[in-house]
Amino acid sequence: MRALAASVEEVFREAAARWTLLAYFALSSLFILLFALAVNLDIVDGALAGARLFGKTVEIGDRAIDMDRLVLGFESGFSGFLYLVGTFLALFATAHLVPRFQEKGTIDLYLSRPVGRVRLLLSRYAGGLLLAAANLVYLIGSMWAIVAWKTRVVHPRFLLSGAVILFSFAALSAFAFLVGVVTSSTGVSLMATYALFFLGAILAAHDRIAAAVSTETSARIVQGLYWIFPKTAELGQAAVALVAGREAPDRLASFNGLGVFGSTAAFAAAALALASWLFSRKDF
Repeated sequence: MRALAASVEEVFREAAARWTLLAYFALSSLFILLFALAVNLDIVDGALAGARLFGKTVEIGDRAIDMDRLVLGFESGFSGFLYLVGTFLALFATAHLVPRFQEKGTIDLYLSRPVGRVRLLLSRYAGGLLLAAANLVYLIGSMWAIVAWKTRVVHPRFLLSGAVILFSFAALSAFAFLVGVVTSSTGVSLMATYALFFLGAILAAHDRIAAAVSTETSARIVQGLYWIFPKTAELGQAAVALVAGREAPDRLASFNGLGVFGSTAAFAAAALALASWLFSRKDF
């Protein structure tokens, strides 16, 4: 157990030693600073009388805008942006975990420990999740605190968007680990995972794509790929809907009860299981 905990701790130490941790949190701090400077609100008796967003004046007119509704709409819209930023930053910061882990000398040191290969790989995966979770708490928590401080309106649901972002990252990170085990390349892992993200977003229009293809076989392939790959577009929609307080899109509960979250979790589990199996049989 101590060996596993040490392996997770070494993920943070490695990120710090290679400046990844500093760059990760520095970029998040930059987004937080820009956000704090860009949003200027003039609050009068609990309502919005004037506003400047990202350097542009927002026309209010003769009527003041209710702050609760404005903040809710703003936070729900911004959660979609944070979904992209949070996921991409987390993948960029953790894509190296498996390729560098398999470098000659490093892997020899790890394999000399009294811990099985699968547990070693899973501890790296857990360390990556904890690293991403820590940054999401910092990024989203800071922005939520800024909005609450400037508007005096508190919506805890904004914090829940971080759970959806972390779930999406967990699925994509499992695929990145699989590619990393096979190729031992950080660049290939990043490119393949980003390609999977955008492919999943494109397949959100699977019904229209299937209707446009020329053969029934092609249509079935498109439909099958949609349910195999992570639902990156729908997860972004779910994050926005969760913050806004609306029910997630109907498709999130479709496909025999598996839904978007269930099928994405199944993809992650399959990718991580395959990565563990390949790693356990790999000759170093």
